[in-house]
Amino acid sequence: MRTGLLWFDNDPGRQLDDKVARAVAYYQQKYGRLPTLCYVNPTALNGGERRVGPVEVRPARTVPPHHFWLGVAQEDEPLKQAA
Repeated sequence: MRTGLLWFDNDPGRQLDDKVARAVAYYQQKYGRLPTLCYVNPTALNGGERRVGPVEVRPARTVPPHHFWLGVAQEDEPLKQAA
């Protein structure tokens, strides 16, 4: 992913899935399509990766805490198939 939307949400009352879902909804409203990939700070995931609906959530040390970098994966960033 070379470009995307950087979203900030530090609300301690929201779970990670809710934060990602809100960011995805805004992305879809703004760009007219769903993102496929969301990078978050590794501390948000407690190790590993996960999916929130159609979006794969991956750790990235370059993303600050409480930030979400959403966009569409490039061909060189294959997504894992949903189970």
